[in-house]
Amino acid sequence: MTTARGPWRADGWTAGVRERLGLGRLLPLGTPADGVWIAETAAASVLRGAAARPGAVLGELRIGLAEEAAPGEGTGAGAGDAAAPGAEDEDGAGAPRAPEGRGGSVRPPAPPSALPPGPLRIEAEFSAAPDRPLPDTAAALRAALLTAAAARLGLEIAEVDLTVTALLEDGTPDQVTEAPATSTARAAEPEGTVAAAAAGAPGVVSLTRVLGSPVHTARDHVRVEVATAGNSRALDVARSVRTAVAAATETRLPVSVLVTDVVGPGRAPATEPGPAAV
Repeated sequence: MTTARGPWRADGWTAGVRERLGLGRLLPLGTPADGVWIAETAAASVLRGAAARPGAVLGELRIGLAEEAAPGEGTGAGAGDAAAPGAEDEDGAGAPRAPEGRGGSVRPPAPPSALPPGPLRIEAEFSAAPDRPLPDTAAALRAALLTAAAARLGLEIAEVDLTVTALLEDGTPDQVTEAPATSTARAAEPEGTVAAAAAGAPGVVSLTRVLGSPVHTARDHVRVEVATAGNSRALDVARSVRTAVAAATETRLPVSVLVTDVVGPGRAPATEPGPAAV
């Protein structure tokens, strides 16, 4: 039966799919025991900004596992691909059993379709100025990417594969392009004690809602989505969120954190739209 809200629901479902796809891969941040992931788009934005330097224009940049898992080895349905809305029920029905860590400690499961924990690989293309040795330009870019990945994010990068695609012509601005000024993650107001605890953790700009509610509670874990401040290491912020949420959660369930955006000066997550006029 068709209802008046049918088209609205279809549009909302489509928008949700596009938004989740816009995050790119969900990358493991820190160690497996940390229970933290970050959106590829958020990580790439930080890396692009950190690699800005004369003599090169950074092109396509992707981040994935250093050794890609064989089909079926990733977490969720199709590792690295965004899940469709509804892939995880709010009450935790059908949720996977949380794996055990060392010493019997329970780790929270990964977000839907997130990459499993492990060393990562950066693949990037760039154009270079012809008046500088290409090996020197590549070495400077590689060092900048590795430093930013560790110091500003907390990513474990095992490899950086750079490919020169073109030489810059005279008069071409020879600097790495800046990240987009807008965010694909929607900011969400904290509702409830747990959400307020997460939003109040140091370095949190806002809660976000991309995979569902900002605080998703299943039968075996709690997952929180946040946007972090660009002047704080994303992993450190996420650890603070985990500590705050664990203290505020009566059930003492394992807590995982998904960083959907890293917000620099002059940027902020998009605010949620108000109710549509009827």
